[in-house]
Amino acid sequence: MANAGVLLLLVAVPTLSPITSLAMTQDFCVADLTKSETPVGYPCRPPASVTADDFHNAGLAAPGPVLDPFQTGLATAFVTHFPGLNGLGLGATRVDIHPGGVVPLHTHPAGSELLYVMEGTVSARFISGATNTVYVKTVSKGELFVFPQGLLHFQYNIGNTTAVALAVYSSHMPGLQAVDFALFKSDLPSAVAEKITFVGDSEVKRLKALFGGSGLQEKGLLHTVG
Repeated sequence: MANAGVLLLLVAVPTLSPITSLAMTQDFCVADLTKSETPVGYPCRPPASVTADDFHNAGLAAPGPVLDPFQTGLATAFVTHFPGLNGLGLGATRVDIHPGGVVPLHTHPAGSELLYVMEGTVSARFISGATNTVYVKTVSKGELFVFPQGLLHFQYNIGNTTAVALAVYSSHMPGLQAVDFALFKSDLPSAVAEKITFVGDSEVKRLKALFGGSGLQEKGLLHTVG
């Protein structure tokens, strides 16, 4: 039975991902963005169509759009606009946190994050999934902090000038889910948000209005939950 199991594994592995196999045996696998993404990345473009531009990205040279109400600008370099990253397990974001600004509680389900502070000082924190321990560190210019994959984390500016940081990820598309957006920018009914967060009706509706969410139903919907 053991030999049969090994044989099955050897047969299965080459069929798991032709893209992964190509990435391991070729110099690179520049994304063909005209094709659909697979669980392991985009199909490779023919090498003859690849140029140096595919390995270059200027998107982090300037601050990205500021997200209200967080007062933080984000500029990203992921595979969808940096095709040379395909299959390399790398991605990046420029983070400009204005005075009083915050990167809200969020998670990256598909990658760990290494934060390098280039200007200013931030408070960086993540929460352990196993124990709910909060790990806190003040991170200053030239210093690093790592957020393990999938764990809730956040940062905020503790200085009087804009803090600028580079976040590098262990994925060309690490994913993002922000708690504020998930709860209050979605169509989750207000009654359900109240039930699962223990936040009062008026505050839930205020946050729904602030973030542009829908689902402003009355508390009568509570009987549909659980």
